[in-house]
Amino acid sequence: MLGIAIIRLGSLFAAVMLTGIFSLVAAGLYVSMDAVDVAFTEAAVGGGIATMLFLSTIALTTSQEKTGGEVSFPAFFIVVLTGIVLMYGVSDIPKFGDSQAPAHQYLSDRYVNQSPREIGVPNMVTSILASYRGYDTMGEVAVIFTAGMGVLMLLGRGFRNSARRNSPKGNSPEQQGKVKL
Repeated sequence: MLGIAIIRLGSLFAAVMLTGIFSLVAAGLYVSMDAVDVAFTEAAVGGGIATMLFLSTIALTTSQEKTGGEVSFPAFFIVVLTGIVLMYGVSDIPKFGDSQAPAHQYLSDRYVNQSPREIGVPNMVTSILASYRGYDTMGEVAVIFTAGMGVLMLLGRGFRNSARRNSPKGNSPEQQGKVKL
């Protein structure tokens, strides 16, 4: 229901706020299912970083959706072609719950039966990500952090450059306050 409301809104600011709320509600649901790692990622990326990036974009552009645009048939063709290729790729995936699927043949029995005793975490996904794949998860967090810092540095550079362009005689805002004696 919240997704339909987001799509129907004309105000981009309201859509961004509802998207952030949706991410925080999803994070709360993940916590109630004992998937704290997934909840943390959803809250940080969906409710935090993505919302800030959307708000920064709105600050640099406009807050209202552009209506009445032309339909681009080449773009529509590319989207349809991409959809067909994706459906073809998904058709090879094993059926949901198939016990003979490759994912169920190797480590899944150990993860299901022994991870609660080995790790002591009730949620299987959390125990796998936090212990068995701990270094991989730490690497993913480092990549997300680095990407976020890079985006913030790029946004900060844009704000500084626009402030210098708009200041009189090319002086920076810091130099404008100084008085020559």
